[in-house]
Amino acid sequence: MAETLSGIIDRVTFHNPDNGFVVLRVNVKGKRGPVTVVGQTPRAVAGEYLEATGAWKQDPEHGEQFKADTLRTTAPNSLEGIEKYLGSGLVKGIGPHYAKKIVAAFGERTLQIIDESPAFLKEIRGLGPRRIQQIRESWRQQKAVRDIMVFLQTHGLGVGRAVRIWKTYGDKALEIVRANPYRLADDIWGIGFQTADDLAQRMGLDRQSPLRAQAALRYVLNELSHDGHCGYPEEEVLKQTRSLTAIDERIVVEAIATLVKERDVERETINHERWLFLKRLHNAEVGVARGLRELQQGRHPLPAINLEVALDWVEKRVGLSLAASQREAIRQATTHKVLVITGGPGVGKTTLVRGILEIFLAKKLRCLLCAPTGRAAKRLSESTGREAKTIHRLLEFDRSGPKRNRELPLDAALVIVDETSMVDITLMHHLVRAIPPHACLILVGDVDQLPSVGPGTVLADVIASKAVPTVRLTEIFRQAQESGIVRAAYRVHHGELPESSPPSPRASAASPGAPSPSPGMSAAIPGGSAPGDFYIIEVDQPPTIIERILQLLRDRIPARFRLDPLRDVQVLTPMNRSELGVRNLNQRLQAELNPPDDGPEVARFGWTFRAGDKVLQTVNNYDKEVFNGDIGRIKKIDADDQELTVDYDGHVVAYDFDELDELSLAYALTIHKSQGSEYPAVVMPLHTQHYLLLQRNLLYTGITRGKRLVVLVGSKKALSLAVQRQDTSRRCTALALRLQHGP
Repeated sequence: MAETLSGIIDRVTFHNPDNGFVVLRVNVKGKRGPVTVVGQTPRAVAGEYLEATGAWKQDPEHGEQFKADTLRTTAPNSLEGIEKYLGSGLVKGIGPHYAKKIVAAFGERTLQIIDESPAFLKEIRGLGPRRIQQIRESWRQQKAVRDIMVFLQTHGLGVGRAVRIWKTYGDKALEIVRANPYRLADDIWGIGFQTADDLAQRMGLDRQSPLRAQAALRYVLNELSHDGHCGYPEEEVLKQTRSLTAIDERIVVEAIATLVKERDVERETINHERWLFLKRLHNAEVGVARGLRELQQGRHPLPAINLEVALDWVEKRVGLSLAASQREAIRQATTHKVLVITGGPGVGKTTLVRGILEIFLAKKLRCLLCAPTGRAAKRLSESTGREAKTIHRLLEFDRSGPKRNRELPLDAALVIVDETSMVDITLMHHLVRAIPPHACLILVGDVDQLPSVGPGTVLADVIASKAVPTVRLTEIFRQAQESGIVRAAYRVHHGELPESSPPSPRASAASPGAPSPSPGMSAAIPGGSAPGDFYIIEVDQPPTIIERILQLLRDRIPARFRLDPLRDVQVLTPMNRSELGVRNLNQRLQAELNPPDDGPEVARFGWTFRAGDKVLQTVNNYDKEVFNGDIGRIKKIDADDQELTVDYDGHVVAYDFDELDELSLAYALTIHKSQGSEYPAVVMPLHTQHYLLLQRNLLYTGITRGKRLVVLVGSKKALSLAVQRQDTSRRCTALALRLQHGP
């Protein structure tokens, strides 16, 4: 027979918003001290009155617990409960301090006052108009979000995205979701088709409905875009949609026709085969092709110059002798309005960019420099001595899109884009639209690196089209040839095993506890006076690989190279999942480099965040001016205001706790996420766990991210696989064709 329990929630020990699982400490009449209650509920707040049914159980690890089959919470009615409730951080603007003062002033009428007459809060000393407005809005949000949470949990769904649903749809959220639950997959970050489909089925929607077929088609095309495709053969899209949903083929065909008619999806014949494109990607691809062709027209903005004299002058300005290929590239830049410069590490791309800049600036022409990520832009700025911005900031993005466009173009005669290999088709479209017709565009990048995270292979397609002049730099300069990192990168690129720098005879003495060298592989960073910069540590088992990585970051790299493990060292891994994936490595590295202390921490969306943590922004947020791939450090966690602040190289951004699905820990990143960035030191695990992603361009990209030190930790078999296997997958794009034959 089920037992009942009631009391006031003293503390919420743990709550998983995705499944509602909660661990509570509850003050129960007749019990000495709080008891532990576990169960499921959309939301629980300290101070609330709890009623539960279930049974007492003896947990072998945690002792006696009340395991609840049902949990019901109601607003507190005691003064102690109300004060704890308001002081819990539930309502932004009210912490324990103001909770005490408000309850002292209004007593049992406190919640009614906040709900119905918040203007009375001005009687509380210290509560000004701004904070009262904050309290009013937060209270209103809490009421609306709770309704959404109850609705979601009633239909068996997690409630972690309830706040985001309310912020997207406002007070009509429930009405919109009930009318078409599939809108969640299109509109809400973090909710996919499967979640929306589960909700639709629980609401009783027909599994063969046209609405479901259209949503599934959009989902399939979206997923294909996440794999890098701009469009995809229609026959394959139809097959994947039917495989996902088991919807009758006739209904799916009709759904395609409807989406094409409504212009949500574009249909086009590519190489004698019908393809489907999401409208935004079709517009982007056509727009890039048209924009690049138009930019090539007209007069070059540079006045006539004596090129040989100019080249000699450039050499004096940059203090270097230009190679023949570099001189040819500068010639091209002074005669062509659109130019691609590509090449691997150490071939002088930066010197070339500086030389081109010097000529344009000498003629008093305005030049703009940009790159896809903040780190890449910062590096470009440091190497040229000129201001460089991210493409997003250059185009002045906000929530409505870029302010710079065809109607309000950039003020420039020359735009240089670095790390172009990681620019996807959508971002390139925005950039091309903002470049004035008279200006020049120079695209710089390493075409042999991984393609962009987003859809398209822009740099490779532009080069393949042969419609844009391209200079490929191949001569490696002597200083770069002396770098073990550069040598390793080129060996990998040519399908050869890289060679580790030789260990110093004093390695083991300099680093107590160092692993013994394995035959043919260097197992230790040297302790001599002249350390190399590329090392391979052979380890076969994943747990040992992790321990070696922790040892490197904790002890050996700081001691030998004087590098800060948080600021200067980046762990890169091929995958998100697995023991050596991003998630597990981040948790292990966080525990080692930023262990818990007495300070506040917040657990949301599968991560626990602490002050000092290195974090990654995982989605573009134009309101906050932070973008996918930006890395920062957590500066402060405010439990009262339910707010976390992150410092992105001086740009400080505040997040509500319910917005933390935009962040992940960044002690370890995927190699894909590291594109466009350069780090003083890179440590990379390699194991056959990563089999599906062990490919030459991935390893090449990872190695070229390191500036002063790269250490590979893993099995020789995995390294051999990565070197031998070329990426044979093809992204479905039509940009090269459009450039050749017109958009």
